[in-house]
Amino acid sequence: MALAFFTPSVLQVTCMVLFLFKSAAVQYVLKINNNGPITTGAQATIHASLSMKNDDVTFISELKSYHFNWIFTPLTLIEKSEQRFNSMITVTGEFSGDFPISVWATETHCWLCQPIAKSFTMLHVTEFIVGNLTIEQIEDNRTFVEQGSSSATDALTLISFFLHDPSNYFKSASFIYNWDFRDGTQLVTEEPFVYYNYSTAGNCKVHLKVVAEWEQIDSATHERKIVQKMGDFTTELELLDAVKSINVIGSRETRVMENLSLSLHINGSPPLTLCWLIKAECILLEGEKCHLVVINGSSYNLSHTFRNAGQYCLSVRVENDVNMLQTYHEIKVWPTGIHPAFFALPCIALISVMLGFVIYTTFRSSSQQKDLVEVADFDFSPLSDKNPSPSDSESSCGRICCRSCFLQPPQEYWETVRESHRLLHPLYKPVKTYTV
Repeated sequence: MALAFFTPSVLQVTCMVLFLFKSAAVQYVLKINNNGPITTGAQATIHASLSMKNDDVTFISELKSYHFNWIFTPLTLIEKSEQRFNSMITVTGEFSGDFPISVWATETHCWLCQPIAKSFTMLHVTEFIVGNLTIEQIEDNRTFVEQGSSSATDALTLISFFLHDPSNYFKSASFIYNWDFRDGTQLVTEEPFVYYNYSTAGNCKVHLKVVAEWEQIDSATHERKIVQKMGDFTTELELLDAVKSINVIGSRETRVMENLSLSLHINGSPPLTLCWLIKAECILLEGEKCHLVVINGSSYNLSHTFRNAGQYCLSVRVENDVNMLQTYHEIKVWPTGIHPAFFALPCIALISVMLGFVIYTTFRSSSQQKDLVEVADFDFSPLSDKNPSPSDSESSCGRICCRSCFLQPPQEYWETVRESHRLLHPLYKPVKTYTV
């Protein structure tokens, strides 16, 4: 009998030693997480899962099952569920604070065994509303979600509030949102979002006060009462000017082995990441190797020497924390020697001389054709018809105011005068002679 009693004991001890040795050789990992933070009165869920370090869950399920032990005081347990390698509890808290929740796993039928894995988490409970603010910017019918705290000026900004309520605690509450943009603008809305346009670069704070209100039946008096919770949220924005333009100032022509200097002027808030590349054609700088420079100003000077003649293109990409912009600048490289502009100068001079000669010849020929016109009074009528009358003599006498005009000369005198006067000598020789 003694031998029979001793033999099972030895077998039990042997199995225990083998089990402890095997358990010590296997490394377990116990992961735990929660969906907090929560407001007081709401419920939080804590989940724990057991696995091997190499995630060989199939090996564990074939041999053993496990039990999970929780410590969550002073929180109140609402629900607990457990499977072979997972466990989940739901708790609530009536007081605000940070509460530790710990869990450890043991084999189901081994009460004397040490825990094979332990873990813990912290649950934050607050008396205020829990949520967060997000920022989006809308430009050209496209939405840009800003991952950081930088936003662009002169762009429509969408600021939204997202309520964190995993247990649907505020399902019957109504909300009022008070927005303060800290620039004198305040808004009150019933929607958890607002649109705003910032026009000046710099740092700006946005403050939001959320008020939730709903009816609740008192557990002690069974009467309806109004319950109210509030929450204050603040976010700080760094407003930057988006990269709006890139101006390339410099010549578009150069010659081989000459140093070409160009100046880049950028309209945008620094710091700026600049990438430039010169190739035979304009390309989109996406993943392309280029000359990368980070500048803290708005201008950058670059120089380049071309070794071969041809048509080239300067591709420039500039970006900051807000957006990215790319531009191009075409460059013509001439071979060494006389510049093509020098061939045009002799042609222009020759054309000018020929034009001047034509104008001079035209004006000279027109001036030579102008002759002086000589007027002569040929009198072929009888002398009796041309004798001056006394009235004509008196009229002529009045105009000349000469005393001798009152004397009437004889008719022979007028005839002698006509024959003695000669025509004026012409300044030019007549071209043609007419015979009458």
